Amino acid sequence: MKAKYLLLFVVLTASFFPSCRKDLKNVETPENYIGGTFDEVFEAFWNGMNANYVFWSIETTDWDNMYKTYKPIFAKLDINKTADAQKSVQYFRAMTAGLKDSHYDLSFVSQISDSNVSPAYTRKLNAGILRKRYVFYSYDASYYLDSASVLSGHDEVNASNGDTTEAITGTIGGNILYLGFNKFNLKTAYQSADNGVKSVLQYFINYLHNPPAGFKGVIIDVRGNPGGDISDLNFLMGNMVSDKLVIGATRNKNGNGRLDYTPWADALVTPQADAKAVTVPVVALTDIWSTSMSELTAMAIHALPKGHTVGEKTWGANGPLTSNEILNGGQFSAAGFLSVYTSSAMFRYKDGKIYEGEGFPPDYDVPFNIADFQNTGDLQLEKALSLMK
Repeated sequence: MKAKYLLLFVVLTASFFPSCRKDLKNVETPENYIGGTFDEVFEAFWNGMNANYVFWSIETTDWDNMYKTYKPIFAKLDINKTADAQKSVQYFRAMTAGLKDSHYDLSFVSQISDSNVSPAYTRKLNAGILRKRYVFYSYDASYYLDSASVLSGHDEVNASNGDTTEAITGTIGGNILYLGFNKFNLKTAYQSADNGVKSVLQYFINYLHNPPAGFKGVIIDVRGNPGGDISDLNFLMGNMVSDKLVIGATRNKNGNGRLDYTPWADALVTPQADAKAVTVPVVALTDIWSTSMSELTAMAIHALPKGHTVGEKTWGANGPLTSNEILNGGQFSAAGFLSVYTSSAMFRYKDGKIYEGEGFPPDYDVPFNIADFQNTGDLQLEKALSLMK
């Protein structure tokens, strides 16, 4: 998948990233390799992965064997030949094909700028589990939400990565609160000048803080949502809790060795001002395209006393991302030839499991079927509604 679909714009919080970057021993960083030959590019990339990739403790790829196999192959390539540059992409693709990091993406210099390496996307494509994305919240606003309650809007002021944030809220049956949106850039929209998304979020938050009599539940729709700003986790979920909610733990690299890690530290959702604990069922709707922050949000909902997930298993990219300057790991560039987009920290859910590369499974598995969707209705949403009777 192209990096823009997976990008996680990160605003750091103390609860999610408790440690800061330390000064490490003076070692050759992948950016500092001259890159005049493919031998140097390979060394920069291989060593950069050793120091910056965070999933070595659960990785099944034999990285030492990759060195033995591809070191002599790269040494034979001529970095000044376009054909060899194209060959190198195929070799990098083969080397990284099994990596668990589902944010992982390689991009290259201009002469091969049309090439992209995204192992998770390739695996899912080859497995035949990908399908077209659907804008579920637009459909549901038309057919399920109470017409008098529907509020939708766009935030064209704070477009991120060239995309405009859009959101829809409203009630179903007068007492079930619904929120759907296309990406996580909510806190930014809410705190900025008036825009359509801000008014949607204000309605949603006001409803949570002052629920009417007969309030039955909340549905958060993150189907097709590629993720975004991690500060939205506290902003959104923090309006549903009155006490800190532990949803798992994170750790990152604290040295250049593959297994040099910080201790695990709690990942928390922090209550927002005037928030009340939601005591009615809260359901996250997920699908195969729910990625990154969508997955963390679904996991946070699942951690609530009456939290559920409905739909399909998520993408499997749970590791938070930020600049390599902040944490001892994550994205880096190698010898000026390629850029590596990879998670900055490892996330472990509260059940002790790491869902990176696997996806978070729903409590209620309701596969999406286009025929059902067009002829019968949104069966995933209807399952969520059934949990609120």
